[in-house]
Order: sequence, then C-alpha cells, then structure tokens
Amino acid sequence: MLLAETTPYAFTWNLVADVREMWSFPFMVNAFRAGAIVAVVAGAVGWFMVLRRQTFAGHTLSVVAFPGAALATLIGVSTAVGYLGACLLAAVVIAGLRESGRSGVAVESAATGTVQAFALACGFLFVTLYKGMLGGPQALLFGTFLGITTGQVALLTVVGAVVLTLLAAFGRPLLFASSDREVAAARGVPVRALGAGFLLLLGAATAEASQITGSLLVFALLVVPAATAQVLTARPVLGLALTVLLGLAACWLGLIAAFYQPYPLGFFVTTFAFAGYVLAQLTRAVRGAVGRVALPTGATS
Repeated sequence: MLLAETTPYAFTWNLVADVREMWSFPFMVNAFRAGAIVAVVAGAVGWFMVLRRQTFAGHTLSVVAFPGAALATLIGVSTAVGYLGACLLAAVVIAGLRESGRSGVAVESAATGTVQAFALACGFLFVTLYKGMLGGPQALLFGTFLGITTGQVALLTVVGAVVLTLLAAFGRPLLFASSDREVAAARGVPVRALGAGFLLLLGAATAEASQITGSLLVFALLVVPAATAQVLTARPVLGLALTVLLGLAACWLGLIAAFYQPYPLGFFVTTFAFAGYVLAQLTRAVRGAVGRVALPTGATS
C-alpha cells in the first residue's frame, strides 16, 4: 500500500513546506538519493545504448531483473542483490551467445530474445512458489520507493561509482566503436571486448534503474532521456549531460507525484520522461517548419 493511501498529506503550492514534509521521512530521503544515483548511471549508460542500437538487449536485461528480484525474495535475500546478480549473469550469457554465433543483428536479436523468454518464465515460477508475495509482483514490475533502505542506497552508490568509472575509462574508444564499428576495428580498437564490457555495464545500470521504475518500465530511465537528448543535439558531451539532467528531472518529479498519489512510481517516472520526449519532438518540428519558411526570405535578401 502506498503512502498516499494511508496518510492525509496533500500537495500545496508552498514548495518549501512540501519539500520539508517529504524529507521528514527517512525513506523519502533514501528514495531521492537513490533516484539521483540511478538517473546519472542510467542516463550515461543509456545514451551509449541508444547510440549503439542495443535497446532490445536493454529490454531483455530489464525483463531478467524481474526473476532475479523474485528469486531473491523467495530465498530471503535483498532484492537489490537479486536485481544485480540476475542482470550481470544475463549480460554475460548474451555476450557469450553473441560471440559464439555469427555476427549480425539477427543473431543478436535471437540470442537476447531467447534469454528474455526463459527469464520471464522463471520469474512467474518464482512468484508462484512464494505464496506470501501479495503486493510484491506489482512493486517488482512497476517500482516503489517505500522499500529503499540506507543499505540499498550505499550499494547503489558503490555500483554506480564503479560503472561510471569504467565508462569514463573506455568511453572514447566505445564512442568510436559505436559510431563506426568497421573503421574502429581496422584501427585496432578491441570492438568485441568493448561490446561485452558494455553489456556488463548495461546490466548493472538496468539493475539499478529497476529498483526505481520496476523491471517493466526500466526503459523510462534507460531509453527515453537518451532518445530525447539525441533528438535535441548530436554533440556527445552535451547529449550525455542532457540525458542525465532529463533522467534526474523525470525521476525526482515522479517521486514527488508518487508521494501524493496512490499510483505506481514507475508510471509517473515514465510519464514525465515521455512528456519530455514529446516536447523535444515538437520543438524539432517547429524549428524545421520555421527554417523552411525563413529559407526563401534569406535566399532573396
């Protein structure tokens, strides 16, 4: 049951008082901290994922997060450990299947789809085996902020720091390999090793984002902010910065909305992220229309 269903707190236009009210609850402070960490990590990794056209692999890893968390609940360990372990294991399996088969998008799609189908079936099995899980599946699938503890925030911080450090270490060759794989390979860039390493980073980022949005809506932080930023700019540094800022805004606005409304957190995060994407598309369309109208005037002057 969500907080809005059990307490009389209501949103006012006194923003300072509202923030103080929310942050008077330790679990909300943990939720905002976790949301900030997840937004930064998911934004940075998601930008490369969209650039590399590996959204299907990201979707498969998000599906795998569900059985991982369900199994963790079944055996009595932290769901954060379940998310992380399952996503990293799936990333290793997908990378191995890609290397063992022929190169090509079709082979990669078949391998990731196979892992996705099996993982989803395992998730439903684990939920069925755990008879006491009543509201659990909804939280695992659509996200919640009530269960985020200080220990989970610490774990997210450590994992996020490792992911961002590794991404910064080989970000330049990864960008080169993502933009032009053949040329990068000809220049001696270890394209395959970079691809496998990136899948591991994507798995870690997916595991983190799943704890906020839930496994089904993890794309709200992995894909939508990155897609929005790439609509607005093609410059890598600016695009990465915009992706992180958009993800952070969607996550924090979603937390505020979920605090006052009895609906899943993942829905609000996704809605705000999607609204940003729509606005970006409209902005680009308006700019294009203005440019086409202004072109004849500029040509005759």
